[in-house]
Amino acid sequence: MDDAGFGVNFSSGRIQQTYLLMPSMQHTYDLLQNEMTSIVGVSIARLVLATILGGLIGLERQLKHRPAGLRTNLFICLGAAMYTILSDALAVEHLGDHTRIAAQIIPGIGFIGAGSILHARQKLVTGLTTAATIFVVASVGMAVGGGLYLTSIFETGLILLCLFLLGQAEERFGLKAAVHGYEVAGRNADEITLEINRVLECIHGIADNLQVAATPQHVRVQFELEATRSQQDQVLRGLKQSSVFESATPLGPVDVE
Repeated sequence: MDDAGFGVNFSSGRIQQTYLLMPSMQHTYDLLQNEMTSIVGVSIARLVLATILGGLIGLERQLKHRPAGLRTNLFICLGAAMYTILSDALAVEHLGDHTRIAAQIIPGIGFIGAGSILHARQKLVTGLTTAATIFVVASVGMAVGGGLYLTSIFETGLILLCLFLLGQAEERFGLKAAVHGYEVAGRNADEITLEINRVLECIHGIADNLQVAATPQHVRVQFELEATRSQQDQVLRGLKQSSVFESATPLGPVDVE
Protein backbone atom coordinates (compact mmCIF):
# COMPACT_ATOMS: atom_id res chain seq x y z
CA MET A 1 0.00 0.00 0.00
CA ASP A 2 2.83 2.38 0.84
CA ASP A 3 4.62 1.45 -2.38
CA ALA A 4 1.46 2.11 -4.37
CA GLY A 5 0.89 5.40 -2.58
CA PHE A 6 4.46 6.42 -3.22
CA GLY A 7 4.03 5.65 -6.93
CA VAL A 8 0.89 7.76 -7.17
CA ASN A 9 2.53 10.67 -5.41
CA PHE A 10 5.60 10.39 -7.64
CA SER A 11 3.46 10.33 -10.79
CA SER A 12 1.43 13.27 -9.58
CA GLY A 13 4.65 15.18 -8.92
CA ARG A 14 5.91 14.55 -12.43
CA ILE A 15 2.62 15.65 -13.98
CA GLN A 16 2.60 18.76 -11.82
CA GLN A 17 6.23 19.50 -12.78
CA THR A 18 5.35 19.09 -16.48
CA TYR A 19 2.51 21.58 -16.17
CA LEU A 20 4.88 24.03 -14.51
CA LEU A 21 7.44 23.69 -17.30
CA MET A 22 5.01 24.03 -20.23
CA PRO A 23 4.19 27.73 -19.73
CA SER A 24 7.88 28.62 -19.44
CA MET A 25 8.77 26.71 -22.63
CA GLN A 26 5.90 28.32 -24.50
CA HIS A 27 6.94 31.71 -23.21
CA THR A 28 10.53 31.14 -24.33
CA TYR A 29 9.38 30.05 -27.78
CA ASP A 30 7.23 33.17 -28.13
CA LEU A 31 10.13 35.38 -27.11
CA LEU A 32 12.48 33.75 -29.62
CA GLN A 33 9.90 34.01 -32.40
CA ASN A 34 9.27 37.69 -31.71
CA GLU A 35 12.99 38.41 -31.59
CA MET A 36 13.66 36.57 -34.85
CA THR A 37 10.90 38.45 -36.65
CA SER A 38 11.90 41.83 -35.26
CA ILE A 39 15.60 42.43 -34.57
CA VAL A 40 17.60 39.26 -35.16
CA GLY A 41 15.81 38.34 -38.37
CA VAL A 42 16.51 41.72 -39.93
CA SER A 43 20.11 41.65 -38.74
CA ILE A 44 20.69 38.19 -40.20
CA ALA A 45 19.23 39.28 -43.54
CA ARG A 46 21.53 42.30 -43.60
CA LEU A 47 24.60 40.23 -42.75
CA VAL A 48 23.79 37.71 -45.47
CA LEU A 49 23.36 40.49 -48.05
CA ALA A 50 26.64 42.11 -46.94
CA THR A 51 28.40 38.75 -47.32
CA ILE A 52 27.04 38.30 -50.86
CA LEU A 53 27.90 41.83 -52.03
CA GLY A 54 31.37 41.79 -50.47
CA GLY A 55 31.97 38.34 -51.94
CA LEU A 56 31.08 39.51 -55.45
CA ILE A 57 33.61 42.34 -55.31
CA GLY A 58 36.19 40.08 -53.68
CA LEU A 59 35.71 37.45 -56.39
CA GLU A 60 36.63 39.98 -59.08
CA ARG A 61 39.76 40.90 -57.12
CA GLN A 62 40.59 37.21 -56.59
CA LEU A 63 40.30 36.45 -60.31
CA LYS A 64 42.84 39.21 -60.99
CA HIS A 65 45.17 37.78 -58.30
CA ARG A 66 45.12 40.88 -56.11
CA PRO A 67 46.40 40.77 -52.50
CA ALA A 68 42.96 41.67 -51.10
CA GLY A 69 40.86 38.94 -52.66
CA LEU A 70 37.63 37.09 -51.94
CA ARG A 71 37.87 36.52 -48.20
CA THR A 72 39.41 39.91 -47.41
CA ASN A 73 36.69 41.94 -49.16
CA LEU A 74 33.96 39.64 -47.87
CA PHE A 75 35.08 40.01 -44.26
CA ILE A 76 35.50 43.78 -44.57
CA CYS A 77 31.98 44.19 -45.95
CA LEU A 78 30.53 41.80 -43.35
CA GLY A 79 32.41 43.47 -40.49
CA ALA A 80 31.34 46.97 -41.54
CA ALA A 81 27.71 45.83 -41.67
CA MET A 82 27.95 44.16 -38.28
CA TYR A 83 29.52 47.19 -36.60
CA THR A 84 26.86 49.45 -38.11
CA ILE A 85 24.11 47.19 -36.76
CA LEU A 86 25.79 47.07 -33.34
CA SER A 87 26.20 50.83 -33.30
CA ASP A 88 22.46 51.31 -33.64
CA ALA A 89 21.37 48.38 -31.46
CA LEU A 90 23.64 49.21 -28.52
CA ALA A 91 22.64 52.86 -28.64
CA VAL A 92 18.98 51.86 -28.29
CA GLU A 93 19.80 49.44 -25.48
CA HIS A 94 21.98 51.82 -23.48
CA LEU A 95 20.70 55.23 -24.68
CA GLY A 96 23.93 56.23 -26.41
CA ASP A 97 25.07 57.80 -29.66
CA HIS A 98 23.79 55.79 -32.65
CA THR A 99 26.87 56.61 -34.76
CA ARG A 100 29.61 56.15 -32.18
CA ILE A 101 30.78 52.67 -33.25
CA ALA A 102 30.04 53.16 -36.96
CA ALA A 103 32.13 56.34 -36.99
CA GLN A 104 35.23 54.33 -36.07
CA ILE A 105 34.93 52.06 -39.12
CA ILE A 106 36.44 54.63 -41.50
CA PRO A 107 39.72 55.14 -39.53
CA GLY A 108 40.04 51.37 -39.18
CA ILE A 109 39.58 50.81 -42.90
CA GLY A 110 42.09 53.58 -43.60
CA PHE A 111 44.64 51.66 -41.53
CA ILE A 112 44.03 48.47 -43.54
CA GLY A 113 44.18 50.37 -46.83
CA ALA A 114 47.48 51.99 -45.89
CA GLY A 115 48.91 48.54 -45.24
CA SER A 116 48.03 47.42 -48.77
CA ILE A 117 49.97 50.27 -50.43
CA LEU A 118 53.59 49.47 -51.24
CA HIS A 119 56.33 51.82 -52.38
CA ALA A 120 58.20 49.24 -54.43
CA ARG A 121 60.70 51.32 -56.37
CA GLN A 122 61.77 54.90 -57.01
CA LYS A 123 58.50 56.16 -58.49
CA LEU A 124 56.42 52.99 -58.48
CA VAL A 125 53.63 52.76 -55.91
CA THR A 126 51.38 49.69 -56.00
CA GLY A 127 48.22 48.80 -54.13
CA LEU A 128 46.32 52.07 -54.58
CA THR A 129 43.42 50.41 -56.39
CA THR A 130 43.33 47.66 -53.75
CA ALA A 131 43.21 50.25 -50.97
CA ALA A 132 40.46 52.21 -52.73
CA THR A 133 38.47 49.01 -53.27
CA ILE A 134 38.72 48.16 -49.56
CA PHE A 135 37.46 51.66 -48.73
CA VAL A 136 34.35 51.42 -50.92
CA VAL A 137 33.64 47.81 -49.87
CA ALA A 138 33.42 49.04 -46.28
CA SER A 139 30.89 51.66 -47.39
CA VAL A 140 28.81 48.88 -48.98
CA GLY A 141 28.80 47.03 -45.66
CA MET A 142 27.80 50.17 -43.76
CA ALA A 143 24.97 50.83 -46.21
CA VAL A 144 23.66 47.28 -45.76
CA GLY A 145 23.99 47.53 -41.99
CA GLY A 146 22.01 50.76 -42.09
CA GLY A 147 19.20 49.14 -44.08
CA LEU A 148 19.95 50.86 -47.42
CA TYR A 149 19.55 47.70 -49.46
CA LEU A 150 18.95 49.16 -52.93
CA THR A 151 21.72 51.70 -52.44
CA SER A 152 24.24 49.02 -51.45
CA ILE A 153 23.25 46.75 -54.37
CA PHE A 154 23.53 49.65 -56.83
CA GLU A 155 26.93 50.62 -55.38
CA THR A 156 28.18 47.04 -55.73
CA GLY A 157 27.12 46.93 -59.38
CA LEU A 158 28.81 50.27 -60.00
CA ILE A 159 32.04 49.09 -58.35
CA LEU A 160 32.14 45.91 -60.46
CA LEU A 161 31.40 47.90 -63.61
CA CYS A 162 34.27 50.27 -62.89
CA LEU A 163 36.71 47.47 -62.06
CA PHE A 164 35.88 45.55 -65.25
CA LEU A 165 35.40 48.29 -67.84
CA LEU A 166 37.79 50.98 -66.66
CA GLY A 167 40.63 48.48 -66.24
CA GLN A 168 40.15 47.25 -69.79
CA ALA A 169 39.91 50.82 -71.13
CA GLU A 170 43.15 51.83 -69.38
CA GLU A 171 44.96 48.87 -70.87
CA ARG A 172 43.48 49.22 -74.36
CA PHE A 173 44.10 52.94 -74.81
CA GLY A 174 47.37 53.05 -72.90
CA LEU A 175 46.08 55.52 -70.33
CA LYS A 176 48.10 54.10 -67.47
CA ALA A 177 51.77 53.20 -67.27
CA ALA A 178 52.43 49.59 -66.32
CA VAL A 179 55.53 47.61 -65.39
CA HIS A 180 56.56 44.80 -67.73
CA GLY A 181 59.47 42.41 -67.47
CA TYR A 182 61.87 41.39 -70.27
CA GLU A 183 64.68 38.91 -70.72
CA VAL A 184 67.45 39.21 -73.32
CA ALA A 185 70.44 36.98 -74.00
CA GLY A 186 73.81 37.80 -75.55
CA ARG A 187 77.56 37.24 -75.41
CA ASN A 188 78.69 39.95 -72.99
CA ALA A 189 76.92 41.55 -70.00
CA ASP A 190 78.32 45.05 -70.57
CA GLU A 191 77.45 44.92 -74.25
CA ILE A 192 73.90 43.78 -73.43
CA THR A 193 73.41 46.56 -70.87
CA LEU A 194 74.55 49.23 -73.31
CA GLU A 195 72.21 47.90 -75.99
CA ILE A 196 69.25 47.83 -73.58
CA ASN A 197 69.87 51.48 -72.71
CA ARG A 198 70.13 52.35 -76.41
CA VAL A 199 66.76 50.72 -77.15
CA LEU A 200 65.10 52.40 -74.16
CA GLU A 201 66.45 55.79 -75.22
CA CYS A 202 63.72 56.06 -77.86
CA ILE A 203 61.08 56.38 -75.11
CA HIS A 204 63.39 57.97 -72.53
CA GLY A 205 62.92 54.88 -70.37
CA ILE A 206 65.18 53.44 -67.68
CA ALA A 207 65.59 49.73 -66.92
CA ASP A 208 64.68 48.81 -63.34
CA ASN A 209 65.61 45.78 -61.26
CA LEU A 210 68.24 44.65 -63.77
CA GLN A 211 69.59 41.14 -63.04
CA VAL A 212 72.42 39.30 -64.82
CA ALA A 213 72.84 35.52 -64.99
CA ALA A 214 75.83 33.99 -66.79
CA THR A 215 75.67 30.54 -68.40
CA PRO A 216 78.27 28.54 -70.37
CA GLN A 217 76.46 29.39 -73.62
CA HIS A 218 75.54 33.08 -73.10
CA VAL A 219 74.60 35.77 -70.60
CA ARG A 220 70.94 36.27 -69.65
CA VAL A 221 69.74 39.68 -68.47
CA GLN A 222 66.30 40.39 -67.00
CA PHE A 223 64.94 43.89 -66.41
CA GLU A 224 61.68 45.73 -65.85
CA LEU A 225 60.30 48.82 -67.55
CA GLU A 226 57.50 51.18 -66.52
CA ALA A 227 55.77 52.60 -69.60
CA THR A 228 52.47 52.78 -71.45
CA ARG A 229 51.28 49.95 -73.67
CA SER A 230 52.36 51.62 -76.91
CA GLN A 231 55.80 52.33 -75.46
CA GLN A 232 56.12 48.73 -74.27
CA ASP A 233 55.33 47.52 -77.81
CA GLN A 234 57.92 49.90 -79.25
CA VAL A 235 60.60 48.66 -76.85
CA LEU A 236 59.82 45.01 -77.56
CA ARG A 237 60.20 45.61 -81.30
CA GLY A 238 63.53 47.32 -80.71
CA LEU A 239 64.81 44.48 -78.56
CA LYS A 240 63.85 41.84 -81.12
CA GLN A 241 65.35 43.79 -84.04
CA SER A 242 68.70 44.31 -82.29
CA SER A 243 71.61 42.27 -83.65
CA VAL A 244 73.32 42.29 -80.23
CA PHE A 245 70.75 40.02 -78.60
CA GLU A 246 70.52 36.33 -79.38
CA SER A 247 66.95 36.37 -78.06
CA ALA A 248 64.48 38.84 -76.54
CA THR A 249 61.50 37.56 -74.56
CA PRO A 250 58.69 39.53 -72.87
CA LEU A 251 57.95 38.26 -69.35
CA GLY A 252 54.59 39.99 -68.97
CA PRO A 253 53.19 42.56 -66.54
CA VAL A 254 54.56 42.99 -63.01
CA ASP A 255 52.53 44.38 -60.08
CA VAL A 256 49.74 45.77 -62.22
CA GLU A 257 46.69 47.18 -60.37
